[in-house]
Amino acid sequence: MDFKKLIAYQKAFDLAMSIFEISKSFPKEEAYSLTDQIRSSRSVNANLAEAYRKRVYPKHYNSKLTDADAENSETNTWLDFAFACKYISEEQHINLSNKGIEVGKLINYMINNQENSE
Repeated sequence: MDFKKLIAYQKAFDLAMSIFEISKSFPKEEAYSLTDQIRSSRSVNANLAEAYRKRVYPKHYNSKLTDADAENSETNTWLDFAFACKYISEEQHINLSNKGIEVGKLINYMINNQENSE
């Protein structure tokens, strides 16, 4: 199977693209701070891809999955800042946060069920 067929990868990719589109409307003064930081959502996918290719090495696989989980949590923190700064609406914040929670649950399932990594 290709890592792009993983449900976690697909949902994380969808979330990253939603964040990318929304972040285009952030103020220019945020270009090198919040806008760059919130793109941590893209790292979730990169780490999932790397984890999938390392799945024959359980410790490396687990390490990459926990990196993906950490990046997902970081993304959620930046969404909180975007909402607090009024760059996104409450509805957007809830929607994106819920998607992040779903991605986190999928990643944690992968961590806890490594024998089912195919």
